[in-house]
Amino acid sequence: MTLPHGLDWPLRFGIFLAPFHPTGQNPTLALDRDLELVQRLDALGFDEAWIGEHHSAGYELIASPEVFIAVAAERTRRIKLGTGVSSLPYHHPLLLADRMVLLDHLTRGRVMLGVGPGQLTSDAHMLGIEPLRQRPMMEESLEAIVALLAADEPVTRHAGWFTLQDARLQLRPYSHPCFDIAVAATISPSGPRAAGRFGLGLLSIAATQQQAFDLLGGHWQVMEERAAEFGAVVDRRRWRLVGPVHLADTEEQARRDVRFGLEDFGRYFRHILPVDPTGGADDFDGMLDFLTATGFAVVGTPDMAVAQLERLVKQSGGFGTFLVFAHEWADREATLRSYELFARSVMPHFQGSLAGPEASGEWVRASGGRFVQAAANAIGQAMSDHQQEQAARVTTVSAEVGQVKDQTVAANSRISEVSTDVGVVKTDVAATRSELEKTIATLKATQGDMGVHCVVVVDVDVVVVVLVSQTVPAPHTPEQQSKSP
Repeated sequence: MTLPHGLDWPLRFGIFLAPFHPTGQNPTLALDRDLELVQRLDALGFDEAWIGEHHSAGYELIASPEVFIAVAAERTRRIKLGTGVSSLPYHHPLLLADRMVLLDHLTRGRVMLGVGPGQLTSDAHMLGIEPLRQRPMMEESLEAIVALLAADEPVTRHAGWFTLQDARLQLRPYSHPCFDIAVAATISPSGPRAAGRFGLGLLSIAATQQQAFDLLGGHWQVMEERAAEFGAVVDRRRWRLVGPVHLADTEEQARRDVRFGLEDFGRYFRHILPVDPTGGADDFDGMLDFLTATGFAVVGTPDMAVAQLERLVKQSGGFGTFLVFAHEWADREATLRSYELFARSVMPHFQGSLAGPEASGEWVRASGGRFVQAAANAIGQAMSDHQQEQAARVTTVSAEVGQVKDQTVAANSRISEVSTDVGVVKTDVAATRSELEKTIATLKATQGDMGVHCVVVVDVDVVVVVLVSQTVPAPHTPEQQSKSP
């Protein structure tokens, strides 16, 4: 499926974080802002962050991208973290390969290795390395690192400035078969030559600078030629282009935002690059106008950033990832807002995530109100069903109330009957008591008081109990006793 930008794959997005912090501020807080930025990008859905290595000049403060990556990995969830770049002439290849494999395990496959000859010649000077030797040294080291990462057999190399003697890595990479490796490129063909030879990715750091922009197509041609020469395979989806961007809701606001730090950036770069990206301007308006007019930077709205990426796709013939060249042209709040706008309005255009919602929305809008009417009908039916249910419930309750009333009448009638029966019983009891009293009086008259031990009448409405003792005969007179045998 071809996406709106003309490619059949979605673009990925990230940042290239050198970083650039003007002197005269707290370096610890500056590094904290770098970590905060990577955390924010992780939350916004950016795919990658590449961290620089520099040792002089005061602005680019991270000396070990591996250490920074280890800290950032603990504070993030999914973003991949790469060295951007590891200056190969400054490291023994075995030790650098070992550190990257360890990071690959510790991050569970979220690490990438970017390599280059070293941007700042002042760094090379401190290490006693001639700038003219940096690019050949880079390729010698890269050959050794690729061999160490790929081979099961010991690696031996004698390069003059390093030695590998029966060298092998203790750990294999966590990523299978290996983590991503990209070679830095600016203007010279050394980066594309090395990347093509080993079938690696390309990291075009100066892609939007006019001279480098003009060379994008030529760099990829070099990649393909070298890959064919050495039997390697290169893939445009592993090509990363870098460019500065600052976004706001309006172009005017974006231009006001970058007044915060653009001049510091411009004055720094004219001392470290052979090509001045500001065109020699020494004032804010002159710098900004040159940067935007030449296409080096986007300072404006999300639509302007979309146009810049489409321009890069057309010029390059296709690439895989766009990296925002991180800077502090604006203050912290405006910088974070810029990345949010980029994630919200630029990235989806190149990821194929806008077409589905837009098509679905248009389908519903073009329905002529059919779905709205269907919803209204469903609501009306639900209300009618509810009313009918309520009416049926009222009828049922009324019937139940009638039954209760009938049962109440029957119960009252039964109570009346029982009350009548109780009255009859009480009358019978009274009559029986009267009869008993007469009988007792007769017994007393004929038998005497001793003739009856006790008479107990217990009246509990229906129960009468009479206890009468056995009759005791009267004693004999003397005359009767003398006649006895």
